[in-house]
Amino acid sequence: MSEEASMKTLVELIAKKLVDRPEEVKVSEVSGEYSVVIELKVAKEDIGKVIGKKGAHAQAIRTLMMAASGKDGKRYILEILDD
Repeated sequence: MSEEASMKTLVELIAKKLVDRPEEVKVSEVSGEYSVVIELKVAKEDIGKVIGKKGAHAQAIRTLMMAASGKDGKRYILEILDD
Protein backbone atom coordinates (compact mmCIF):
# COMPACT_ATOMS: atom_id res chain seq x y z
CA MET A 1 0.00 0.00 0.00
CA SER A 2 1.41 3.39 -0.95
CA GLU A 3 1.98 6.19 1.54
CA GLU A 4 -0.77 8.33 -0.05
CA ALA A 5 -3.30 5.48 0.06
CA SER A 6 -2.60 4.81 3.73
CA MET A 7 -2.90 8.53 4.54
CA LYS A 8 -6.22 8.67 2.68
CA THR A 9 -7.39 5.63 4.67
CA LEU A 10 -6.27 7.20 7.95
CA VAL A 11 -8.21 10.42 7.31
CA GLU A 12 -11.29 8.47 6.19
CA LEU A 13 -11.22 6.27 9.30
CA ILE A 14 -10.91 9.25 11.66
CA ALA A 15 -13.65 11.22 9.89
CA LYS A 16 -16.08 8.29 9.93
CA LYS A 17 -15.63 7.94 13.70
CA LEU A 18 -16.38 11.65 14.26
CA VAL A 19 -19.55 12.08 12.21
CA ASP A 20 -23.18 10.96 12.53
CA ARG A 21 -23.42 9.96 8.85
CA PRO A 22 -20.25 7.97 8.07
CA GLU A 23 -21.67 6.71 4.77
CA GLU A 24 -21.39 10.27 3.38
CA VAL A 25 -17.66 10.64 4.14
CA LYS A 26 -15.69 11.02 0.93
CA VAL A 27 -11.90 11.35 0.83
CA SER A 28 -9.92 12.10 -2.30
CA GLU A 29 -6.35 13.10 -2.96
CA VAL A 30 -4.54 15.37 -5.35
CA SER A 31 -0.90 14.42 -5.59
CA GLY A 32 1.88 16.77 -6.63
CA GLU A 33 5.64 16.47 -6.76
CA TYR A 34 6.26 17.73 -3.21
CA SER A 35 2.82 17.68 -1.61
CA VAL A 36 -0.39 15.70 -1.41
CA VAL A 37 -3.71 17.41 -0.76
CA ILE A 38 -6.23 15.21 1.04
CA GLU A 39 -9.75 16.51 0.42
CA LEU A 40 -12.37 15.54 2.98
CA LYS A 41 -16.06 15.93 2.27
CA VAL A 42 -18.76 15.12 4.83
CA ALA A 43 -22.51 15.72 5.18
CA LYS A 44 -23.39 19.37 5.70
CA GLU A 45 -24.62 18.79 9.26
CA ASP A 46 -21.41 16.93 10.19
CA ILE A 47 -18.89 19.56 9.10
CA GLY A 48 -18.80 21.13 12.57
CA LYS A 49 -17.99 17.77 14.14
CA VAL A 50 -15.00 17.29 11.84
CA ILE A 51 -13.68 20.81 12.42
CA GLY A 52 -14.37 20.82 16.17
CA LYS A 53 -14.38 23.75 18.57
CA LYS A 54 -11.94 26.40 17.36
CA GLY A 55 -10.67 23.89 14.79
CA ALA A 56 -9.40 21.43 17.41
CA HIS A 57 -10.41 18.25 15.57
CA ALA A 58 -9.11 19.50 12.22
CA GLN A 59 -5.80 20.46 13.80
CA ALA A 60 -5.53 17.08 15.53
CA ILE A 61 -6.11 15.28 12.22
CA ARG A 62 -3.43 17.45 10.57
CA THR A 63 -1.00 16.64 13.40
CA LEU A 64 -1.64 12.91 12.98
CA MET A 65 -1.10 13.25 9.22
CA MET A 66 2.21 14.98 9.83
CA ALA A 67 3.31 12.27 12.27
CA ALA A 68 2.17 9.46 9.96
CA SER A 69 3.86 10.91 6.89
CA GLY A 70 7.26 9.78 8.13
CA LYS A 71 10.32 10.64 6.12
CA ASP A 72 8.94 10.40 2.60
CA GLY A 73 9.66 14.08 1.94
CA LYS A 74 6.10 14.95 0.95
CA ARG A 75 3.89 17.46 2.69
CA TYR A 76 0.32 16.41 3.41
CA ILE A 77 -2.39 19.07 3.42
CA LEU A 78 -5.93 18.49 4.71
CA GLU A 79 -8.73 20.44 3.09
CA ILE A 80 -12.24 20.10 4.49
CA LEU A 81 -14.66 20.85 1.67
CA ASP A 82 -18.19 22.16 1.96
CA ASP A 83 -20.76 22.55 -0.78
